[in-house]
Amino acid sequence: MRFGFDIDDTLIDLRRHAFYLYEEKLGRKASIEAFEQLKTVAIHSLFDLTNEEGKKMWQDTTEDIYFTNCPSFDMAKEVVNDLAAAGHEVFYVTARPKHYCEKTREWMKAQGFPVVDTRFFCGMEDHEKIDTIRNLHLDYYIDDKPAVLDTLVGIDTTLLIKDQSYNQEATRYPRLYQWNEFKDLVK
Repeated sequence: MRFGFDIDDTLIDLRRHAFYLYEEKLGRKASIEAFEQLKTVAIHSLFDLTNEEGKKMWQDTTEDIYFTNCPSFDMAKEVVNDLAAAGHEVFYVTARPKHYCEKTREWMKAQGFPVVDTRFFCGMEDHEKIDTIRNLHLDYYIDDKPAVLDTLVGIDTTLLIKDQSYNQEATRYPRLYQWNEFKDLVK
């Protein structure tokens, strides 16, 4: 089978990692409970930053967010490695900026994810993912963003959504709460 995965907030806990980096860099605490209830992908409002300040904070912190010690979700690496070991094809499709593609691919390898270079797709906007995913003829694709999944409705790929506080309105997709549930969703 052919499995496709988004990376940020699907395989790795990027927003939470960014939350803690923001606390450190800004020198102030924010409510983790508020973070866990936040209905937007952007987290800057938790730090009383305007949209403009939030955008600048993200830009100034991107390298640290992407390439430091961002943890994967519990069991995510094990699940993806098990799929690869069983002979399934594993693809990564991420909207990270093009200039971060090579570094992201190498970072994923260093974290222990099974990455085949020709199965790693990066440097596209969320709305552009649809063409890549369609062309890959995936059996399953999982992402955290309903807007991405919504563009894929109607293709011959089973779509799953990784549970996040900001995607609770998306009820049309099977929901992955914890990675140890993945095998039950793809029977």
